[in-house]
Amino acid sequence: MAANDPGLAPYSAPANDIKGTPIEIADDIDGLHKHDIEDGDVKWTSAPHTDGNSPEAERREIWSYYAYYIGNNGLSLFNFAPTAFQNLMYQASGDAGVLPFAGRDRTINSIVLLANGISFAIQCALFLIIGPFADFGTWRPSILIVLSIVAYAIGFGWLGVHDPEKWQIGVGLYIVGLIAYQTCLTFWTAAFPGLARNTREMREKAREFKEGNISREDYEYADSLKRSELSNVAFYVQSVAEIVILAIIVGIMFGLNVNNSTENNNWGLSVLIAFASGVWLLVSIPWFLFEHRRPGADPKGNIVKAGLLTLWRAMKSVWKLKQSLFYLIGYFLLGDSLNTTVTVIATLQNSIVAYNTLQLTYLLIVGITAQAIGIYAFWYAQRRFHLSTKTMFILVAFFIVLLDAWGMIGIWTQRFGFHHTWEVWVYQAYYGLCVCPWYSYSQIMIAEVTPRGHEFLFFSLFSIMGKTSSFVGPIVGSAIIDATPDGNNSAPFYFLFALSLVSFAFLGWFIDLPESRREQEWFLDEERKLRERLVEHD
Repeated sequence: MAANDPGLAPYSAPANDIKGTPIEIADDIDGLHKHDIEDGDVKWTSAPHTDGNSPEAERREIWSYYAYYIGNNGLSLFNFAPTAFQNLMYQASGDAGVLPFAGRDRTINSIVLLANGISFAIQCALFLIIGPFADFGTWRPSILIVLSIVAYAIGFGWLGVHDPEKWQIGVGLYIVGLIAYQTCLTFWTAAFPGLARNTREMREKAREFKEGNISREDYEYADSLKRSELSNVAFYVQSVAEIVILAIIVGIMFGLNVNNSTENNNWGLSVLIAFASGVWLLVSIPWFLFEHRRPGADPKGNIVKAGLLTLWRAMKSVWKLKQSLFYLIGYFLLGDSLNTTVTVIATLQNSIVAYNTLQLTYLLIVGITAQAIGIYAFWYAQRRFHLSTKTMFILVAFFIVLLDAWGMIGIWTQRFGFHHTWEVWVYQAYYGLCVCPWYSYSQIMIAEVTPRGHEFLFFSLFSIMGKTSSFVGPIVGSAIIDATPDGNNSAPFYFLFALSLVSFAFLGWFIDLPESRREQEWFLDEERKLRERLVEHD
């Protein structure tokens, strides 16, 4: 995925002879070359593509990449598992509504928040440990294989947990399942920028740029468009396939008679989790077989030292990678708004109508059908009208603002604003068509502000921010509801609308992708010099 040598000609003066510890060397080099980025003295003389040692990304590798996402669609451990987990706790708690957990009796909502917090903390640790090392050597495909095996095991494990008495086991499966799902998704996603750079089209563009036949801007646009293609097509293929999976699930539920009794519904949820896990296992095999183990960055010695140093450098240099920092802030704010919005709307939906497993599946089918149409429409518009990735991302952000405006209206009137059954269905369609492209374009934007060869580290850091937003936002929303005299469940939309609007304006005004590319070039050149000095130091 990443090249051993980024292929960049040095554009700053040679560093003086520097001696000291690795961290001291890093600090010294930062100081010596700080003026290069500030003065804008950046010269590009070669294309940022992988070297000749990296295999070309052929058609079967790309389609096996898409296939993995069909399985890691979230149905097993992100959709049905949380439902099964909360369903068992609700039945086990009875009229009291509390269960013993972590040393005292707690409400179901409290247990869910604690479980999410534990899962989030473990994920942060894993991302910080694995992320920096995954960009070195050729071992990173093995990370996804191991994490996927854990996910399959958790999914099949739910077959033995469908009685209320086993709710505590359900808590453990829920926590580990969330960790496995999110880490698999992050490390799968981080592969697409390197995959795009190694396609035949981008290798040809790199050759044309090197020969002077196209400009740097033309090359960067082609690179950005190829990343958009891989991400959007993966999302589209997953959406279409998920509709088929859900149709099969409907048949399974009728066969299990989930509407006949509580026991049947419990068993049906466990079967659905296992079935979706089985599909995940089946469709992920091609990616494990056909993904090329492309060489990452050369650690120049000890990979542990290189990984820790890279993490230190990334955290220290983020103040100089200003565009990466700006997007990190905007990504957190808008992600916080969206995650909390979805949580608040789910609460309002539950106050309108209670869904059983079958009704939940029907809603998912509507939402995912709209999602497939939406992602295809966005990708078609980007190609047809030659729009930038930032333009598409800002458009999605605008639709998120409209979603919060819709909810805010419900504070003042009962006629509109998530108070009626018809709005639940309209919301599923709107969310799929206009908001779901966020999950593709937000990842493409991460790739746009990530220095080449550091995709796994930066995607890990952004994933931590994403998980933080999903954890913090709902707590704030809950506090707002509690602070209102009548406990109005729509009250958080005041805050959410303002937060979405500010995030939209911030991202539109401050994000400058051409400037981000210049900052990334500086970062990569400084890192190359640092590794050379470390070799001399050793």
